[in-house]
Amino acid sequence: MELDIYIVDAFTKQQFKGNSAAVVPLQHWLTPEIMQNIAAENNLSETAFILALSPNKYEIRWFSPLTEIDFCGHATLASSYVIFNYLGGQAEIEFVTSQVGSLFVNQHGDGRIEMSFPKQCPEIVEQVPPALLAGLSVKPIQVLKNRQAYFAVMASEQEVINLSYHSAQLKQLAPFDLVVTAKASEYDFISRYFWPANGGDEDPVTGSIHAGLAPYWAKHLAKDTLVAYQASSRGGIVYCTISHDRVLVSGFAVLYLKGTAYI
Repeated sequence: MELDIYIVDAFTKQQFKGNSAAVVPLQHWLTPEIMQNIAAENNLSETAFILALSPNKYEIRWFSPLTEIDFCGHATLASSYVIFNYLGGQAEIEFVTSQVGSLFVNQHGDGRIEMSFPKQCPEIVEQVPPALLAGLSVKPIQVLKNRQAYFAVMASEQEVINLSYHSAQLKQLAPFDLVVTAKASEYDFISRYFWPANGGDEDPVTGSIHAGLAPYWAKHLAKDTLVAYQASSRGGIVYCTISHDRVLVSGFAVLYLKGTAYI
């Protein structure tokens, strides 16, 4: 069996920046075991598998090297980039998912791809897990949680940039990941994302978590349009707009590789 495969750097205009995702268009669903093996072989933070239901409607599933993921933003952006640029997509794309409903995607005239995500506001945690505090070199001023991750709010962006972490401790937060965030100077807010239980130590750019970060910072900054920076070693810029019960998360993407997988 031969499968087309694309590797796309998401949330960036430059190769080797942002977050890489593999995209595999399918004619029919493979077994979960095969998809997991492909994702492990790719060894990227996510591999997205997409199956066309109609010209602009696709089912999508995401796999990290370790497990299937409920919701992934950067691999959705990468998949959209592939559909718009290589699979003939010209109008709004609808992605059907099993866990977060339908995701709607449009492309702006400048090439920026905008995804409509369900708002995933975090709520304050009264009892902070000891593993969270032990896993970070800096104590947060507030801890919240949504369906995806714990949110550790820091006093300054420099604390976010400079903090160190202990994967063995953060792994104990499973099934939840951890995002660390603070108000920023050049951007509205910055973040870093850790997910040792579900994919790897630090994720370069995490689109999905901005469905929670953007509402949090929109409330605290009293603005509905925000620009965020994920301060990983690769870095990436995420544009966010609050729209009723949705969060519009957008960014650019660039192709790294197009090839064939032989399964």
